[in-house]
Amino acid sequence: MWICMVYNETDTSVDFRLCQDFGLILSVVSLIYLLVCFPLGLCYNVLLVVVNLSNKVSMTMPDVYFVNMAIAGIVLNLVAPVELLSSTFTRWHAWEYNNEVYITLLILFNISSLVIMYSTTLLSLDYYIERALPRTYMSSVYNTKHVCGFIWGGAVLTSFSSLLFYVCNHISTKMVECSKMQNKEAADAIMMFIGYVVPAVAVLYAFVLILRIRKESTPLDQDSARLDPSIHRLLLASVCVQFVLWTPYYMTLLVHTVAGAPGYINNAHYLPTYYFLRCLSKLLAFSSSFAMPLMYRQMNKNFSTKLQRLLRRLHCRDQSCPHERSTVQQVVT
Repeated sequence: MWICMVYNETDTSVDFRLCQDFGLILSVVSLIYLLVCFPLGLCYNVLLVVVNLSNKVSMTMPDVYFVNMAIAGIVLNLVAPVELLSSTFTRWHAWEYNNEVYITLLILFNISSLVIMYSTTLLSLDYYIERALPRTYMSSVYNTKHVCGFIWGGAVLTSFSSLLFYVCNHISTKMVECSKMQNKEAADAIMMFIGYVVPAVAVLYAFVLILRIRKESTPLDQDSARLDPSIHRLLLASVCVQFVLWTPYYMTLLVHTVAGAPGYINNAHYLPTYYFLRCLSKLLAFSSSFAMPLMYRQMNKNFSTKLQRLLRRLHCRDQSCPHERSTVQQVVT
């Protein structure tokens, strides 16, 4: 690894072997992810999107947000093999990519992370609205679809400011405009604040409101329009999983922002550990692309029914199924 090459010039052979061990561990973990987690995540994300979009009538507000996160997960699944098969993550790398490819992968990764974090955040807030005001349409499926569209648009616009810093950090300093913006720490600070701090505060606020609602007993508690109780468990699990998997990555951004690593860190002894933890944290972030659909598959009671309905529909194909004919007859009569 490049880190070990630089590191070997400034320190002992024992430290160099430690750096090599870090590289070997990272290579093995990356290959395990590509062999196990990557195909599972891709299949389950595609399945989640297809099953829900084929049953649009029965989709609920949480389903729309999970479809949005699944689409972002598919983008992460496409980015993961390109990065994990490079020399940054594995010794047995398949290719080396240039700065243009690096910036493209970084922007796709940032957009996906923003979509996932803000979908989780707005799911928490809309769940509170649904619990507090079940008879309103503020958290309806129709509104949620438009909200998800704004999430993608906002993620692209938010990533644009970081894109300027990253691009200027990788091009020639002859351009006066970019020479003043060659500050990768500023781009990481933007992503840290917008991608993690804001969603974390919003989710915490939403959970405080939800807990307050759950403690209060109102006549609306028996309302039939309320969400299924299992949705609360799914919401709690999804928020916890997302923040557990994404927090290490954003903490490395915080370290890079505050300490200016690696340029600011004078002691080369910490460089291999820093890069190892940074790569490992990114692997955890990639893991959210398969952890979320698996959890949705296990905890959502209606998913199996929707999947069976889709399979019956595919089995019948062009010829109408008996249950569909009976349904049509009932509607006609």
